[in-house]
Amino acid sequence: MSAAEFQKLAALFPDEVVTHSYVQDIELPGGAGTFALITLDNGLDHSKPTTLGPNTLVELGSVLEGLKARASKGEIVGVGVTGKPYFLVAGADLSAVKTLKEREHGLWMAQLGHAVYATLADLGVPSFAFINGLALGGGLEIALQSTYRTVSTGAGALALPEAFIGLVPGWGGVYILPRLIGPENAVKVMIENPLSNNKTLTGPQAYELGVADAIFEPADFVEQSLAWAARVISGEVTPERKNSVDATEESVAARWAAAVAAGRAFVEAKTSNASPAPAKVLDVMEANRTMTQAESAELECETLAGLMQTDEFRSTVYAFLDLVQKRSKRPAGAPDRKLARPVTKIGVVGAGLMASQLALLFARQLKVPVVMTDIDQARVDKGVAYVHAEVDKMLAKKRIKPDAANRTKALVTGSVSKAAFADADFVIEAVFEELHIKKQVFAEVEAIVSPECILATNTSSLSVTAMAEDLKHPERLVGFHFFNPVAVMPLLEIVRAPKTDDAVLATAFELAKGLKKTAVLVKDAAAFVVNRILLRLMGEVIAAFDEGTPAEVADTALRPMGLPMSPFTLSAMVGLPVAQHVQESLHAAFGDRFPVSQNLQKLIDNGVKSLWVPGPDGTPAIPAETLAIMSFGNTPSTGEEVLRRTQDALAEEIGLMLAEGVVAGPEDIDLCVIMGAGWPMFLGGITPYLDRVGASERVNGKRFLAPGVASAPA
Repeated sequence: MSAAEFQKLAALFPDEVVTHSYVQDIELPGGAGTFALITLDNGLDHSKPTTLGPNTLVELGSVLEGLKARASKGEIVGVGVTGKPYFLVAGADLSAVKTLKEREHGLWMAQLGHAVYATLADLGVPSFAFINGLALGGGLEIALQSTYRTVSTGAGALALPEAFIGLVPGWGGVYILPRLIGPENAVKVMIENPLSNNKTLTGPQAYELGVADAIFEPADFVEQSLAWAARVISGEVTPERKNSVDATEESVAARWAAAVAAGRAFVEAKTSNASPAPAKVLDVMEANRTMTQAESAELECETLAGLMQTDEFRSTVYAFLDLVQKRSKRPAGAPDRKLARPVTKIGVVGAGLMASQLALLFARQLKVPVVMTDIDQARVDKGVAYVHAEVDKMLAKKRIKPDAANRTKALVTGSVSKAAFADADFVIEAVFEELHIKKQVFAEVEAIVSPECILATNTSSLSVTAMAEDLKHPERLVGFHFFNPVAVMPLLEIVRAPKTDDAVLATAFELAKGLKKTAVLVKDAAAFVVNRILLRLMGEVIAAFDEGTPAEVADTALRPMGLPMSPFTLSAMVGLPVAQHVQESLHAAFGDRFPVSQNLQKLIDNGVKSLWVPGPDGTPAIPAETLAIMSFGNTPSTGEEVLRRTQDALAEEIGLMLAEGVVAGPEDIDLCVIMGAGWPMFLGGITPYLDRVGASERVNGKRFLAPGVASAPA
């Protein structure tokens, strides 16, 4: 590819936030010579990470060419690359990449990166990457293309996350990494970590694997790295690479094949191969063992160009950038945050597992006093003890310091009297899911608290409006629905009842922000968003099972969606009685779209907790005694029929939810299922998937999202 084509590509992005390459000449200690240090900086604060767009790459390439010329004249003895505070580079500019409409432009982008990085790898003098902070994707590949690497102990988030975002590490990482740290470790970094909630490496972890050659403390990281570089250049230090391999050796060939096979098994287990990118990463790694780096670069570019045009990549970028990075920070419909009231003390009604999780979260994140109440001292003591035990576990794992552990424990207290809520600003109930019990609780609490105290319910399916009916101040009640486990699941459905006022709502959103949760405003409608979608999905699969579809067919029919767990596994995890209770609430609200399974009720009545139990060989099976409890129809479906039926049911339900104004738009539906149910980014949530498979148009006559939003442009 020519320089003119690179310039043509760069011209397509006049609004790119350019990461500039600033060069400084430094005299190395010990008379080692003149060293050129490039600092990558976009001139913005730490909230705006440095990224690699076409204009950035063209500038970096030009700077490197100039340094190569200086090196050939003997003016410099080495070149280093580092970043602005907290960042080396956060990778390719995805907002730029997603706008590439032509496959050819994607190919140019891939080739441009390779051309620039090839110059870094062939300067005529050693190159060094000083990984001072976050280094993702193309940012980590800059380091990998350098001759030597140092890393800060304070550096967080080092990763090649491309399998997660629908691409392959396309600028040399997939070639260099398995040779540098071994094929098994490379599969961990490129496949297992990205597909495990996009896990990243810390600086010390990267050093331990062999990604970096030396590690230094943050306070004087660059100075220490320069001193180390001087010793390397002078020959005083020769880095040892204990995990590196020669890919041509016969013993390595067997390890390489085994690592790729293990990676494929992991991908199948995690995604059911519903996204093409992880398999492509492994395809390139498998092929490049016998390739030169230049041959691998060509394969990487072609693979990247193809993946950039897939719906799965566009869906992932939509989910990751448009939803998780942007919409979640500016919730649709949230009132002006200036209306929010201060919250200096929180009350939790109940001291069971859910209530105790809430108390711990409030104390840890908000650092305000939290008091739990329950009907007797034993329950109260058990709830407080749970919080203390969880804090002790965090302390043992060094996730919390001793002072913070002591403070958190001291913030959580218990009482058998709701009078303890007298000075609370916010009281949330986490009691049994029965409307009359929750109404009774709120009547008792309202008689004690101040007129300004906000009342919140953690209900998963009941009407917030009905709960507020008998309150003297119904405007103070808001739905504040967490997902289990509370510490892990990011979503918080904030439910506005007809009389909930703006100050109450604004306070709820500020609390959510303080709790580090993703808040979505939802209308008071049965089961809100996530549970309504999940129960519609589970209802269709269980109905097919009741009609006579074999269990293994019904339960595996949705595998092409790549969901985190099968419907029967999900129902067992939620608990059959809880799932049935919510289904009954939805049936009462919406009728036959949410059928109540008599078979499920028979299982509950007989104390059966799960359909599946491990068989003699470890594979799940339904015991004969469980089957004997149930009765089935004689109209079985195929897996394809169950999948299509479920797709159409979800398209119908989401269409109705949007028509009812349950949320502001399909983007909020997608954000909810990603953050509240762990649905994969490569689906884009759920609406891009339903658009992609044609269900939206089959059922509603139109797509949820315009072509190009979460799919390849029309």
